[in-house]
Amino acid sequence: MTAVPPRPTRRALLGGAALTALAVTVGTGTASANSSTVHASWPTEFPLPDGFLPEGIAIGGSPYAYMGSRADGAIYRTDLRTGEGKVLSEGATGLVSVGLKLDHDGLLYVAGSTGAARVVDSRTGEILTTYQLTAPTGHFINDVTLLGDRAWFTDSLDAVLYGVPRGRTGEVTALPLTGDWVQTPGVNNANGIVGTPDGHGLIVVSSTPGKLYRVPLRTGAATEIALSGASDVANGDGLFRIGRTLYVVQNRLNLISVFDLDAGVTTATLRRTITDPRFDVPTTAARFGNRLYVVNARFTSPQTPETTFTAVAVPV
Repeated sequence: MTAVPPRPTRRALLGGAALTALAVTVGTGTASANSSTVHASWPTEFPLPDGFLPEGIAIGGSPYAYMGSRADGAIYRTDLRTGEGKVLSEGATGLVSVGLKLDHDGLLYVAGSTGAARVVDSRTGEILTTYQLTAPTGHFINDVTLLGDRAWFTDSLDAVLYGVPRGRTGEVTALPLTGDWVQTPGVNNANGIVGTPDGHGLIVVSSTPGKLYRVPLRTGAATEIALSGASDVANGDGLFRIGRTLYVVQNRLNLISVFDLDAGVTTATLRRTITDPRFDVPTTAARFGNRLYVVNARFTSPQTPETTFTAVAVPV
């Protein structure tokens, strides 16, 4: 697990007090993500470049969405007020961008699929740091959440979570998944990830067979979360949480399941599901105001340079 930083990150240059305050915040993907107003005139659907192969989406406190490309690792930024966008960070052969999260200081943490993770400046598109978390083959660094002083990444092909320091010196942490965790060979296991409401642990979805787990940061001993009102969360992909409400994007089912978590995150009770005719294998979600934005990965359609892609918004 090595880091190759071309220069100190913006966070490393922050004052000590500001850094401490950031280190104790609960991760992106919670109710604190933003509370901004979305105007009815803002578009509820916008295009991405043809052949982009999107999967991840991140939104911070400003009305901009950042989406990553499986084709070449490019990052595309869209103004939610107009639907207009442009490539922020150019792609390159061998790069992949799947899950991503935007930090408070403008740094994007990007899951890079082939054993790697990157930190990208959301203002300039510059790649600031690359972390080689594990071997480039036989692993799939898939999604990421921000919790405390680390960005936590899932590996869909291995029972390990990786904690990357959020812009300050320190080692990458490998947290093996034990306890109730079941690792099935040859399929995607750990996928979406988000912090628990109390900020002391993580919630991870295993896409196959479709289970939710609570993972304490101290031990990694996973406990399966009992589902009420649903037998599973098959094809579970991105997770998003607002307070004790958990949104599970189930990609090939073209729906988002909305669960209420109990205080101990031992049970998730299905409250409703969100479907939309514009869904075309949605993968991950991010919130702005009273909307949830998802990207359509279109896994069941031809993945060619001419394939069209969109992101769509639904009410929270």
